[in-house]
Amino acid sequence: MQDRKRLQEAIDNDERVRGMTEDLDTLFELAREGENVQADLERDMKTYAELLDRLETAMLLSGENAGRSAIMTIHPGAGGTESQDWAEMLLRMYLRWAEREGLQTAITDRLEGEGAGIKSVTFEVNGENAYGLLQSEIGVHRLVRISPFDANARRHTSFASVFVYPQVDDEIKIDIKLDDLRIDTFRSSGAGGQHVNMTDSAVRITHFPSGIVVQCQNERSQHKNRDTAMKQLRARLYEAELEKKREETRKTEDSKLEINFGSQIRNYVLAPYRLVKDLRSKLALGDVDRVLEGDLDPLIHAWLVWRKTGKIAGDDKDETPV
Repeated sequence: MQDRKRLQEAIDNDERVRGMTEDLDTLFELAREGENVQADLERDMKTYAELLDRLETAMLLSGENAGRSAIMTIHPGAGGTESQDWAEMLLRMYLRWAEREGLQTAITDRLEGEGAGIKSVTFEVNGENAYGLLQSEIGVHRLVRISPFDANARRHTSFASVFVYPQVDDEIKIDIKLDDLRIDTFRSSGAGGQHVNMTDSAVRITHFPSGIVVQCQNERSQHKNRDTAMKQLRARLYEAELEKKREETRKTEDSKLEINFGSQIRNYVLAPYRLVKDLRSKLALGDVDRVLEGDLDPLIHAWLVWRKTGKIAGDDKDETPV
């Protein structure tokens, strides 16, 4: 059924492109005859270009897990409240992006910051191609702004790290032995009602061989929290195996294809000028607010093009340095 759905979408998109092409041909013919159709042409050309960009983005996805749903984690860097607030801004950005894309999200673990922001968060992004698109976000994100927490209104730089894992379904066999696990239960913190806060419904699972620790506390049921935590553990173990394979071949791979969590990938500057710049694709966007509201499609598309072809976005010789 999933294969049928993908094929049907491909057919529908082909017919949609053909129909829009014919409509544009008609509008151009009317324009040549002197009809005032400029507004219609501009509107339809914009819609046409957006559709082609989305189709090209889908074609650029690669890898056996590109079509899977994703699990994301965000951790603030050093800097206390500043970085914790930046981590929460990133969370909001990704949730808005997922909403724009028609993807479902669910926060499975969230640790509130002291005063503002978050100390860490893990959430699911469920839907086709979520992992393939969100791979562009793996790495360190840097924010430069006038701090709202500084009484002297000084400029601060904050960092936050983003991990993305593919969600692993039951078709992929990950050998997890019960003897290798320690499962702890504890009371949930934060909002959730009396039942959540008064019972040991939260679950933390430690996998001894890998040292991976996952936890979930958003459900009322300990059983549901355990199932969600196990799903996260399978995803983390699967990603660890993929990383081992990448490590074995990394010396022979082109450097542009490497995924290095420790590298800074994107700058978001709010002061003294306003600019978002991806340091891999070199794409720079001046509408920072639109990006922070979840419009990541240009950045994701430029990254996919760069990863596939090595081409960077435009000529950045005259751009303002970040």
